Amino acid sequence: MKNILITGANGMLGQDLVSCLKEKSYNIIETDIHNMDITDEASVITFLSETSPDVVIHTAAYTTVDKAEEDKDKAFLINGKGSENLAKATAKLDIPIFAISTDYVFDGTKTIPYLPTDKTSPQTVYGESKLAGEVAIQKYNPKHYIARTSWLYGHKGKNFVETMIDLSKKMPELKVVNDQKGCPTWTVDLSKTIINILEKGMPYGIYHTCGAGQTTWYDFTLKIFELMKITTPVKACSSEEFTCPAKRPAYSVMNNGGLLRNWEEALIDYINLRSN
Repeated sequence: MKNILITGANGMLGQDLVSCLKEKSYNIIETDIHNMDITDEASVITFLSETSPDVVIHTAAYTTVDKAEEDKDKAFLINGKGSENLAKATAKLDIPIFAISTDYVFDGTKTIPYLPTDKTSPQTVYGESKLAGEVAIQKYNPKHYIARTSWLYGHKGKNFVETMIDLSKKMPELKVVNDQKGCPTWTVDLSKTIINILEKGMPYGIYHTCGAGQTTWYDFTLKIFELMKITTPVKACSSEEFTCPAKRPAYSVMNNGGLLRNWEEALIDYINLRSN
């Protein structure tokens, strides 16, 4: 495994993944909409044939959860059809594919952490489109990894951590939802886990690759502010106080099988790097 092609290389996860792979001296083929349109099947097969990667890591996605509710066709085109095109092309060329998916494939009604084998039941267009991608990848390329992650944040993109820090400078008090539970995940930790799965030659299949443990958005915010020494007051509120086009799952906690460390440890490192 020397040549690794990354879709969505300019995204928040893609950029950290590229950096982590380069640190280990892999040859990276960076792609985004400018040089390979995943929604164009002919473009995908041509590009993969010309570059001959040993593995494709698929991070490109339509990720605007609320907008997807009114932009269903585009969400399914990118997340569903785009993933199908990659699955077919990689299968034809006998290339393994490693695709990033989401906790939104579940309905959020469980009270114990979701396992990779649990039944999927997405409640949003975004979740439905990502599940369509999962199904296509499993159908067309037996050499597949699907890594579901959640509450992703990183230094190279818009995310919850930076949003809360910015808001603390503008607002006298913040109200944050306290009835949704999930697993914050740092893009660097996820990148290292992707590399680890590939290097160890772990079995093909579905993995949950999120930070270990669980928290609410409210408690997540309190931890961010504690580490940043931010004194802006934070008030807990319910999901009903925030009206969003897309329904948020009440329980997004996934069992990561020990693949990633505790979310709080990762956040400490993220904040320390941010401050330097």
